[in-house]
Amino acid sequence: MGPSAFGSFARFVLFGGGVGLASSIAVSAVATLMPWAVANALITVASTLLGTELHARFTFGTGRRARWHQHLQSAGSAAAAYLVTSAAILVLHAVQPSAGIRWEQAVYLGASGLAGVGRFLVLRLHVFAHRRPPNSDLEGARPEGAGAAPDGRRPGPVAAVAPPRARHPRPSGRRV
Repeated sequence: MGPSAFGSFARFVLFGGGVGLASSIAVSAVATLMPWAVANALITVASTLLGTELHARFTFGTGRRARWHQHLQSAGSAAAAYLVTSAAILVLHAVQPSAGIRWEQAVYLGASGLAGVGRFLVLRLHVFAHRRPPNSDLEGARPEGAGAAPDGRRPGPVAAVAPPRARHPRPSGRRV
């Protein structure tokens, strides 16, 4: 079983927030060397890769590097979070065209928080979910030879045993 939801969420906020803070500083620095949009794209890709690695190893308790499919799924959840925050700002400007920076920040941070909770759930329940292989609780549960058939094979999973059915002769279609 994996780490607790509360512990995972605390690490998610710590690592995600740390990477986000470092990213905001890095974008400003890299933007002195190239256009801001290009710097933002590069830092976003790098920070998503780093965040996914941290979440795989520490946040969700896999203890190993993230696999490529996990990186892709994590990038998809990050893109969805980006869309949620962008949509929130667009709705704000549609409803209140003269909204100031405080309103923008409040709406952005609120949408970002909701998107972060959604992203946490996707990562915990889908991307980094602790899945057991089928019958993993039965495989290896017995010492070698214990409960083995005479030919050395292990019995399959134990199914609910139904009471034996009485055998009734089948009608043969002939009359006696």
